[in-house]
Amino acid sequence: MRTEAIVSASTLKSVSCLPLLFAACVAFAAGVPGAAAPVASVAHAAAVQWQPWSEALFAQAQRENKFILLDLEAVWCHWCHVMDEKTYSDARVGALMSERYIAVKVDSDAHPELARRYEDYGWPATVVFNAQGEEIVKRRGYLRPEIMVSMLDAIIKDPSPVVYGDNAPVAAYASSALLAPALQRELEREHLESHDFARGGLKQQQKFIDRDTLEYSLHRAGLGDKAAASLVRLDLDAAQPLIDPVWGGMYQYSTDGDWVHPHFEKIIQIQADAMRLYALAYARFGEPGYRRSFESMHRYVQAFLTSPDGAFYVSQDADLVKGQHSTDYFAQDDAGRRRLGLPAVDKHLYARENGWMIQALAAGYQAGGDASYLNEAVKAARWVVQHRALAGGGFAHGERDAGGPYLEDTLAMGRAFLALYQASAERDWLMRAEAAARFIEQRFRAAGAPGYVTSVSAPGAVLKPKTVVDENIAAARFANELARHTGAPRYPLMAEQAMRYLATGQVALRRRTEAGILLAALELGSDPTHITVVGDKSDARAAALYRAALAYPAVYRRVEWWDRREGAMPNPDVRYPQLDAAAAFICTAGACSAPIFEPGQVAGVADQLADARR
Repeated sequence: MRTEAIVSASTLKSVSCLPLLFAACVAFAAGVPGAAAPVASVAHAAAVQWQPWSEALFAQAQRENKFILLDLEAVWCHWCHVMDEKTYSDARVGALMSERYIAVKVDSDAHPELARRYEDYGWPATVVFNAQGEEIVKRRGYLRPEIMVSMLDAIIKDPSPVVYGDNAPVAAYASSALLAPALQRELEREHLESHDFARGGLKQQQKFIDRDTLEYSLHRAGLGDKAAASLVRLDLDAAQPLIDPVWGGMYQYSTDGDWVHPHFEKIIQIQADAMRLYALAYARFGEPGYRRSFESMHRYVQAFLTSPDGAFYVSQDADLVKGQHSTDYFAQDDAGRRRLGLPAVDKHLYARENGWMIQALAAGYQAGGDASYLNEAVKAARWVVQHRALAGGGFAHGERDAGGPYLEDTLAMGRAFLALYQASAERDWLMRAEAAARFIEQRFRAAGAPGYVTSVSAPGAVLKPKTVVDENIAAARFANELARHTGAPRYPLMAEQAMRYLATGQVALRRRTEAGILLAALELGSDPTHITVVGDKSDARAAALYRAALAYPAVYRRVEWWDRREGAMPNPDVRYPQLDAAAAFICTAGACSAPIFEPGQVAGVADQLADARR
């Protein structure tokens, strides 16, 4: 067997840097010239005849004595299209591909199962399989024609698979969902050592908003950690140059180790993650600039990434002219840009992407009280329910999926429903969140191991299900939140199923930092901030109390509104007194506050109880 030294995710940065977009970061850091500079999609070169992805390809490869070459791209990826224009149009490449290879081109946004499997190797990611489904070679980033010819020819001469460290099976999974003390300390050390405390962001050439790092730090800030609060403010302030001053919206990342050399693609995941973080930070710090940042990104999403039906598109390309960088274009004002034209928008409507944005809008509503954000979130959620729902509580990815269902679509929508339940106190959203959780447990639970898999392969499929860290962080947090809101025993078991995978040292330490694992462990091991309003939903004072409860700055919380006319609470673990007036109660560590009748007193009492717990 051949062995190849690769730059793994663990030597660079956690996949959580930009979920599903981390490959761009890896490709750049691995030394690919200009890697992942995005651009609008171009017509594929005629030298290579591309086929769509399917499991049937392996049988075809066996019949035809060929290899399978997978070109995994993104529609905004500049170097993917350079590969099309330069490499796959080369006659030598075309001849070798036609003779001995089945060529498969896949949009990573349309195939989450392949994107998650190979996110460390692109975009573009080039993967060559034999007919048995073994990975012979995996290459990241742009490959020049001569490099591609050399690789294709070498595989024909010696098809033995390269040994990659990321393929090593887990020797033994954690027996407990709790992080071992030594593992906890190591993750904390790596979390801090990976951060650039001089310039903000992580210690790498790409500067971007790292969701898990900041959300974990926001949680720590709520526990009185002043250093964590400073980290959050450093990063959010440093990232301001990534927000387009003309149209709004956040660019994906900046190169050159600073924040002022942006790559201009705008992806819905980037907008959703950043919007939610700025909303949480505004609630925590009261900084008006954070609210303005949220509003700027929201303005962009409304103008460019929102469909007429209120659902959300995937991305807008960085380049106006395909293959040409657009620094001069984005230096123009609005009129100047529009005279030249608009970069293309990927108008696919995926359940996953909508779930992400719904959560961001719910956070914006809770932090600032603007009901229009909640209305937009509800409109998108209803669209997804109408157009992407599957029997049993799950969700399809797009209108016509080549594979699936995929874990992340149902997981993102389940978390969106839970966010809507907390924002609106409408129990229908909680019921939908529970249905999504049941679908996840039934369809995506890993067989004979902890964790949940990205997708479920058909019986006899060549590629087996994949378990990934980011999805299991989200699954653990979602199940734990449902456990707190409902009291149902099945959800702690779900959270433990995901957390045992994450608590496995071989999994947790594959990457330089994993604040997401620390965040999930912190939440599973502690009680959320619990604020309950008791009173009729038609009562203006009760509504004002609930509004104050939603505005309280806690990343991990359980906010409920008990209108006795609706029956018992979903989780009746606290007995509240019957009073003549609406009141709020804050419960922690087995005890509750005295009734709070004034909305302006909710935050103060919550802070006092939080201080007492420290």
